[in-house]
Amino acid sequence: MGRNNRQNDLLSLKLAGPQDLWLHARQIPGSHVIIKLPKNIANIEQLPDKTLEEAAVLAAHFSKASQSGKVEVDYTFRANVRKPPGAKPGMVIYDDYWTIVINPQDENLLDILNHAQ
Repeated sequence: MGRNNRQNDLLSLKLAGPQDLWLHARQIPGSHVIIKLPKNIANIEQLPDKTLEEAAVLAAHFSKASQSGKVEVDYTFRANVRKPPGAKPGMVIYDDYWTIVINPQDENLLDILNHAQ
C-alpha cells in the first residue's frame, strides 16, 4: 500500500506485476493497494473474497473518504493501470475494472492493519 503519491507510483508502476490486482477508492485521492497474486490464480474468481474485502478496506480507509459509511473501491489487474504522459506523481488512469462497496470503518480494521504491516 502506498502512503503518498511517490509511494503510489513506485508500488503501482514499478513493484506490481501485470497479473497483480490494483485497488483505489473511486474518484477520491488515496492510497494505491496491491494484492500480489500467486501464479496459481488464473482468474479473478479464484481470489478469496476475504482478501479482496480486506484490501478494499485499506484502500477506503486510507483515502479522503475514510470517514464515510460506504466507499466505492475500484479494482483491476495492474496491466490495466497506466500513467498519462506528464501526469503528476500518483496520478494514473485505468480501465476494465470492477467496483466493490466497502465500509472504511470495518469492525475488523485493526486486525487488517496489523496483518498488513
